[in-house]
Amino acid sequence: MSLPHVSPGFFYLICSVCCSVIVSVLLKFMRGAGVDLRQAIFSNYIVAAVLCWLIYVPSPVRELEHIHAWPLMLTLAVLLPAVFIALGQSVRYAGIVRSEVAQRLSLFIPLLAAFALFGQALTQRRGLAILAACAALGCLLNRPGTSGKGEGGAGQGWVWPLSVWVGYGVIDILFKRLSQTGTAFTAGLLGIFVLAAVLMLLYLLFARAQWQMRTLAMGLTLGAMNFANIYTYIKAHQSLPHNPALVFASMNLGVIALGTLIGAMAFREPLSRLNLLGLILALAAIAAMMPSI
Repeated sequence: MSLPHVSPGFFYLICSVCCSVIVSVLLKFMRGAGVDLRQAIFSNYIVAAVLCWLIYVPSPVRELEHIHAWPLMLTLAVLLPAVFIALGQSVRYAGIVRSEVAQRLSLFIPLLAAFALFGQALTQRRGLAILAACAALGCLLNRPGTSGKGEGGAGQGWVWPLSVWVGYGVIDILFKRLSQTGTAFTAGLLGIFVLAAVLMLLYLLFARAQWQMRTLAMGLTLGAMNFANIYTYIKAHQSLPHNPALVFASMNLGVIALGTLIGAMAFREPLSRLNLLGLILALAAIAAMMPSI
């Protein structure tokens, strides 16, 4: 009996969804392993930069000589590690489910900016999707069983997912701005990874971090999965060039579904009825954006 045929586009989508959730699972495991997240993120960007150079060489290297958007890239190089740390803290205190949903709902921040700051027309569908996304975030930030006495208290349970939501939303806006400068995506990505690694190294030296080879090694795996997520997502778009909405929705809905499955079932993360309502609203908000992409 032959196996069912899976198109390359859907294969890359499945890989991207799995890599995204694996990153969160790794961050979850680091919580109890005595890992210095800062060092893991530093080695993560080393790996990401090397893989970007190996896969896309020589194009990014040549194009970096002509980039005029270094200030924008430097800003992203500061924000990416900072938000990565926030994601790690969010996974630790709020769990995989809330962290993944907060990250996926960040896509609505550029939409809010588009009509609030740049005068773009707000359609009824987009308006309802934004309202559903905001309601979903509110439902998910309520964490059952947080009395403020546990690890991190109730505040940690909503501050970090909110930071992830805002942080990734701002990063999305900055990446769109970077694309408007004419900078090739792979060249900009390589430059940002290198800058992020250098800045993280300087920070760790300034903080006099106690270097841990085990932590740096875990960062290599984190970097491989992080870059694989980006690479397979790009390949999915390239394999399905006429279905960007399908790629967009499948990626976000898939990550929320798989993240919920692993977080709630494998790690026993508690979900209240209000949280479940938030998940439904989040899925509905993303699905409502499909015709608009």
